[in-house]
Formats: sequence, C-alpha cells, structure tokens
Amino acid sequence: MPSTLSSFLPEAQTLLQQIFGYDEFRGFQADVIEQVVQGGDALVLMPTGGGKSLCYQLPALIREGTGVVVSPLIALMQDQVDALRELGVKAAFLNSTQDWRTARDVEDAFVAGQLDLLYVAPERLLTDRCLNLLQQGRVALFAIDEAHCVSQWGHDFRPEYLGLSMLAERWPDVPRIALTATATAQTRDEIAQRLALEQCRHFVASFDRPNILYRIVEKQEVKRQLLDFIRTEHEGDCGIVYCASRARCEDLAAYLSNHGIQALPYHAGLSTQLRAENQSRFLREDGVVMVATIAFGMGIDKPDVRFVAHVDLPKSIEGYYQETGRAGRDGLPSTAWMAYGLQDVAQHRRMIDESQGDERFRRRQVAQLDAMLSLCETVACRRQHLLEYFDQPIEPCGHCDNCLSPPESWDGTEAAQKVLSAVYRLWRERGQRFGAGHIIDILRGKLTDRVQQHDHQSLSVFNIGTDLSDQAWRGVLRQLLARGLLTVDHEGYGTLVLTEESRAVLKGEVVLRLRRAAPSAKRAATRSRGRTPAAVVQDLPEDVQARFEALKAWRAATARSHSVPAYVIFHDTTLRDVALRCPRNLEELAGITGIGARKREAYGQELLACVAEF
Repeated sequence: MPSTLSSFLPEAQTLLQQIFGYDEFRGFQADVIEQVVQGGDALVLMPTGGGKSLCYQLPALIREGTGVVVSPLIALMQDQVDALRELGVKAAFLNSTQDWRTARDVEDAFVAGQLDLLYVAPERLLTDRCLNLLQQGRVALFAIDEAHCVSQWGHDFRPEYLGLSMLAERWPDVPRIALTATATAQTRDEIAQRLALEQCRHFVASFDRPNILYRIVEKQEVKRQLLDFIRTEHEGDCGIVYCASRARCEDLAAYLSNHGIQALPYHAGLSTQLRAENQSRFLREDGVVMVATIAFGMGIDKPDVRFVAHVDLPKSIEGYYQETGRAGRDGLPSTAWMAYGLQDVAQHRRMIDESQGDERFRRRQVAQLDAMLSLCETVACRRQHLLEYFDQPIEPCGHCDNCLSPPESWDGTEAAQKVLSAVYRLWRERGQRFGAGHIIDILRGKLTDRVQQHDHQSLSVFNIGTDLSDQAWRGVLRQLLARGLLTVDHEGYGTLVLTEESRAVLKGEVVLRLRRAAPSAKRAATRSRGRTPAAVVQDLPEDVQARFEALKAWRAATARSHSVPAYVIFHDTTLRDVALRCPRNLEELAGITGIGARKREAYGQELLACVAEF
C-alpha cells in the first residue's frame, strides 16, 4: 500500500483519468484520498457537486478489499450503482428492493472479493446478518455519506446513524470517511463525536457555489410568482420546488401542470410506487419540475437541475443551503429562488412554541430560524451572509439579487412604534389580541366590519398609518417578527403579542433600520439568468447548438436503452465540449473532461458519428 502522496499519486491520477475522465484533482481531493488510502479517518465537508464521491471511490479502488458506502436512501442506490458500472467499476447494493436470490448473489460477490464498492443503508448495515457478512470479506473502507444525518440538531436527523459509531470498535483498522455538504462548526463537532471520529482529520472546502444566483422575493401571489419565474428564466428547465406541506405540493404541481409546466408532486403521503415513478421521471427525463416537501432530494445526483425554488420559508440556513445546493451540480448557471412572507414567520414561531422539545431544543430552533430570517431580510450580499453563517467570510459577490439591485434601508423606528402601540393598546385597553391583517386595518383607518364590531375606530392608533400601503405595513410587521420585537401567541390563534425587546423600541431607545424592496428588483430578476463570473457560459453558435442538441438526443436514446438517467451516460458539460471541439477520432475524445477510457471504448464511435453528421 502506498505510504506517501507521491508514491500513490500516479496510480490515483491514472484511475482518475481512465475511469472518471478527469485530468486533475479538485481542491483537496488528493489530500483526502491520501489520508484514506494510508488507513486514516477523515471528515469531509464539500459543497454539493464538489466531488465528494471521488474521495472514497478512488481509495476503494486502490486499497485491497471492498469499499462499503453507507447511504441513507435506498431509492437512489440503483442509479449510483448504475453510474459506477457505466464507468467499469464493480459496484453493487444491498437493500429491501431486491429479492433474496439477487441479494445472495451480491453477498457471494462481496465474500469472493469481486466488488469494488458496496452500498448499504444504515438500517441494513446494523443488522446481525449484514455485520456477519462484512466479517467474512475484506472491507477496504467505510464511507458514511450524508453524515449530517447523525446530528440531532441538524435538518435531516436519522436516528439509525447513531449506531454507526460501532464500526470503529468492530473494524478498528479499517479507515472511515464521513462526508456531508453542509455543517456548521457545532454540527461538525457533533458528527465527529457521534461517529467516534474525534481523532480524524477534518477537510473543509469553501461552501461557495458561485454558479448559483440567490434571490429572495416578498411573497404575494406565490403561485403566480413561481410560474412567472419559471417562464421568464427557466422555461423547459429541470427544477425542484420545495413546499412546507403535502397539500401545497399537490396544489402547486397541479397548478403548474395546468399552465404547461411538466410538474410532478413528491411527498410522504403518496404511495411508495408513485413516489418511485415520479422520482424516476425526474431523474431520467428532461425538463421535469419536482414539487416536493423536504422528504425529496437527499442524495440526488442529477447534475442539470437549473433551479431550486422555495415557496415556504425553510427552518434553517443549513437546510436551505443543502436544498439549494441541488441546483447546478454541473457548475453551469442556476438559480436559488425563494418567496417569503409574513405568514411564514408567524407559522414558524407558532410551530416552535407548540414543539414538544425541551427548552434547549426550542432555543436552538429559534436561533436557526433567526439566522434564516436574517438572510431573508439582509440588505447586504446574500452570498456573503450565507457563507458567514458557515464561518467563511467573502467579499460581496456582485451577482445575488441584493448585489444586482441593492435594496433600500429606511428608518422604520416610528412605523415600528405605531405597530407596537396598536398591539399594546388593544391588549391594555380592551384585553384583546388580533392578527397582522386586523392590526394593519386599524393603522390604515379601514372601517371593516370587524373594526366596527369591536369599536376599534375609537382607538388612538386608528388611522395613524395612512402613509404606508398594506404591503409596506406587512413588510414592517414581518421584520418586527423576524427581529423578535413581536411574537405569535399560538393559544390566541396566531394573534400578535409584544416581547421584552419591544419596550426599548416603544421608548425610543433604539433606532430601527428596515429593508425596503428595491423598485428595480423585477427588472434585475428578468435579466439575471444566472450568469456569473465564476461560471460564464457563452451562448453557442447556431451550428454548435445543433450538434449539442443532436448529441443530447443520442444520449437520451442511449440512456433509455440502458434504463439509466441520461446524465449517467454523459453530463451536459461533456456533450457541450464535444459539440464545441468537433473531435474527429478517439484520440481527440481523450482530452475531453468526463470521457474516460471505459466510456471512450463504449461510446466513442457513436459520439464521433453523431458529430460527423454536422
């Protein structure tokens, strides 16, 4: 076994080029591979699309034995294994979708040393049968993918992961590598502690995804806003839309479908068969939009997801980052779009209040929500704010919505005092509590039936807020909730109440700077289209575009015949390079990223024939 980086690097470099079709390692991939090949443990944090898989796939090919990969979703193992087999890697999985004969064949292949990689779910790995099986063969390494699932404070907690610490006791000489795309320093420490990786080396890449344009808009008619966003910027593109509830998934998928968007729902309430069918269509067809709860997405390797949209506020920045990171894995321009409103804030506050967790758990949830709200309300660079959460400061990016169309900030102290005074007087003078809409009606002097029913036109705060529109007042209320200057009383059916922090504002002891939406935001949205300095993609000349489309059509037909997603054959970036370079022989194909020896042998002549037609 190699003892130094320089001694194993030629072999790793050869495998990288011949099997995976890449000429060089990215970031610290080589350092991680060195650590694991030499038998050391590693904790790897690398953004989605950053090349985490190679960090355990190459060591599994170099070390003696089989690399055992713990993957949380059995629904995706088939595609992961198919992709490796297309590369000539001997890979297999064990999960509940197999009949006993197929499972036995895989087990026999493992014991005989005929597998490079074996994928298992944590639930199966921890069974006596699987543990005894692994003892009969040679394990090269254990790779624990989506390692943030072990964190009880995280957004994708899976209790099954807690049992994986036993791997260190049962196989003390087998290296373990834990990988995730998102974790704060606190979550990293928890991963290391719960997986018994306290002594391992940590490798933390930049969390920046420069090809993703982040944009957050004020929620108004959210279905119409989403439809306009897709039609204006991502017509015909593949995307994911995240919703907070199953009902909204169904409703929004039907709405988009009725307006000509190929949209499918995905949530835990659907049958297992329908979920599998919809996921398969999303992975294997072009231009499908998946409308889903957060139950969908972990482990999705589809590289050409051009946008991720949220129509409801995520619970945490970690969850938001993980979900938006599913866009643009191929490095091409993509968009992370979110519509966020007052009701989102009230709903989250109410859910925290009603949570069955202890006080520590609630404080953690409040802190995570506050960080998410701060990202939504910031007038500074979104990307800068996002990365600072992960302790990675950067300069303003210049291509998020706030950088492209800077929002105004204004002195909202007096407006805040009017809102807080209205809430205070309703409670102090009438013993009553009301929601945001009624508060705004009072401030705006609207003689609604409800206002007159309760004689609220006689309050001193009635009609003192005519200087702001309904929408502007909703923005003020949203920001007061976001800053904890108001909260939601869930026992009063979502009514607003003051907090301890409200007093300083009412007394004029603090100045509040609030965010005002920039008038040019819509124009900036329609022109942005995700072009970024780090991932500039020129529009292709007409003849090159024709070659590119022909190559994609060939790929689609080939993928169907192999029963695999199109990206398993080749990524768009590879076909784009082929269309641009017009290779004339197999040697010229060898220099194109993503075409290793195995794929050149399998598909080279067909690629050349397709190019030759143009």
